[in-house]
Amino acid sequence: MVKNMTRVVETVALSLALATPLSAQTQAAVDVAALQARLDSTFQAIYKTGNFPGATAAVVLPDGTSLALAVGYSDSTRRVPMRSDDRMLQGSVGKTYYAAAAMQLVAEGRLDLDAAVSDYLGDRSWFDRVPNASNITVRNLMNHTSGVMRYEFKQEFLVDLKADPDKRWEPEELVAYILDEQPQFAAGQGWEYSDTNYILLGLIIESITGRRLYDEVENRLLEPLGLHNTVPSDGRVIPGLVQGYAGAGNPFLGNDEVLLPDGRFVINPQFEWAGGGYASTTEDLARWAKAVYEGRAFEPELLAEVLDGVPARLGPGSAYGLGVIVHETPLGTTYGHSGFFPGYLTEMRYYPKQEIAVAVQVNTSVPASLGRPLGAIAGELASVVIEQPTPQR
Repeated sequence: MVKNMTRVVETVALSLALATPLSAQTQAAVDVAALQARLDSTFQAIYKTGNFPGATAAVVLPDGTSLALAVGYSDSTRRVPMRSDDRMLQGSVGKTYYAAAAMQLVAEGRLDLDAAVSDYLGDRSWFDRVPNASNITVRNLMNHTSGVMRYEFKQEFLVDLKADPDKRWEPEELVAYILDEQPQFAAGQGWEYSDTNYILLGLIIESITGRRLYDEVENRLLEPLGLHNTVPSDGRVIPGLVQGYAGAGNPFLGNDEVLLPDGRFVINPQFEWAGGGYASTTEDLARWAKAVYEGRAFEPELLAEVLDGVPARLGPGSAYGLGVIVHETPLGTTYGHSGFFPGYLTEMRYYPKQEIAVAVQVNTSVPASLGRPLGAIAGELASVVIEQPTPQR
């Protein structure tokens, strides 16, 4: 999920005099150990100016070299240091996997982006009760122009979620919370971020393939790309997940710590499903960003269509493509996604001009504790790499 996306406004102004962008040719001469030290120092400085428990970050260089970072604590009560290979929930960044799987189906001729959603789900007894049911296309779902509202912040859902923490949610049960609602706008005539769009997309992918959605992502993307530290958040116990802090009185949990003493999540995060649905290390996340936005997750000729975004209320100069947020930043255009899940915030960005990827995760979902937007933190780490001195020849 991305909570209150209009607040993810990047107010930072990086007054950078950019040096020659790091390229695959100059990368070979970079002192990786020295770069790691500069990144560590920068990340520690960021940590000291904030008030958050801990964080991990990773940078992947043009040649694929990855540098992993960690600051603070994975459990601030017990003072357990954060490790760079700790896992956190990605929230809505998980949408990037489902979008990539959908684009593989497009390449296979099994999915049409401009086909009506009813072509794939119209035989479901509830489908005609979805807002704009007769007019939504697959593209509308993927770029959030469907007019279908989000289910996860509805009071009825939050009450039901907390009332039965062990409940395993079926996708149709999630969609049920928005049935018979008035659409927010006519299909294709506005933009509003909604997890429900991707719940419907997940159902389409399962309908086409006849396979479990998580299995499709594993077989099509995670396994081929070697992302072995990315796992589904499909139960209350998630291997390697660190403690997260959601803030006292938050609407999802009520309490601050998201993990009980026995390691179970306070609620069942499985409900997020195709709205997000994964936990990972930031190193895996940065490697994924580089792979997907360099055209290695699906047919590369489809990448331009994925990145062709519509205006989105995600900060100045932002747009939303097919499962991707496009930002214009002081370091140039970036492709990626933001993520929220109670107890965690995530930012994943790829810098195409410099061919580097950056991912940052924090084990709090209280944005004010960071001291700056998470995207700005990613930008600060990216600038350390981009400002590498040109090697002497």
